[in-house]
Amino acid sequence: MHMSQLTEKDLATLSAAVSQFERPSLAARLAAVVGMPVEKLLGWLPVSIQNQIDRATEEALARVLNVARKTLHDETKGPKNLAHKLAVTVSGVTGGLFGAPALFAELPVTTVIILRSIADIARSKGEDLSDPAVQLACLEVFALGSNTKQDPPDLTGAESQKKESYIRSSYFVSRAAMAQQVTAAAEILTKGTASAGSALTRLISNIASRFGVAVSEKAAAQAVPIVGAIGGGLINALFMDHFQNTAEAHFCVRKLERVYGTDVVRNEYENLARSEVD
Repeated sequence: MHMSQLTEKDLATLSAAVSQFERPSLAARLAAVVGMPVEKLLGWLPVSIQNQIDRATEEALARVLNVARKTLHDETKGPKNLAHKLAVTVSGVTGGLFGAPALFAELPVTTVIILRSIADIARSKGEDLSDPAVQLACLEVFALGSNTKQDPPDLTGAESQKKESYIRSSYFVSRAAMAQQVTAAAEILTKGTASAGSALTRLISNIASRFGVAVSEKAAAQAVPIVGAIGGGLINALFMDHFQNTAEAHFCVRKLERVYGTDVVRNEYENLARSEVD
């Protein structure tokens, strides 16, 4: 029997984080709203729109980081989750009224609001928002919340190591894939020497490629004719809720890492994740 090094309360916190990262994807939640698989809707998005989404997503993330660095302050207020959710709901209502073209006007606004909500959550978990590494950890949430949930492979015996690999190829592997760029980008932000070909640019491009998937799913759901203004607002509220929950999980894990160390928390995470797929 595995004996956890975490307290019962901290283990429950980590278990909630595992559930967030292992639960069905954003696409599944959007499908429940529109009553149609989002994967099918994505096939209806014109290539031109998809290309525009890719470009707009990267531009929005670059802009949102600049806004964050200029406007986020280390206050001691709790996260204003409801206020931020209401703000993006209003933005979604506008998008629902005017359809796909409004997405590109709405996206930068929605992304800034989501980032501010993520930062509020980070601050409530003891993070120092004046630290460039923390600002980038906030940006990471856009990528971590855009991972596609897959079913674990049905493997036994000698192949069980592949299942082990599957378990590990989720939250922590996603973080590891960005870690080197995050470290280099944080150094650039600290020194203020970012250039067009810098690690910061590459990091934003990396995160944008993942966040763009979530944005495309949202766009596909909003493109359903029956959605309209009310549905557009509901989809945006769900979109915000998804990234707020992702931020809550991410910064809870980081808080536990500061107490127990990364290796201990990662091992406990994998034990909990393994119990979900066995």
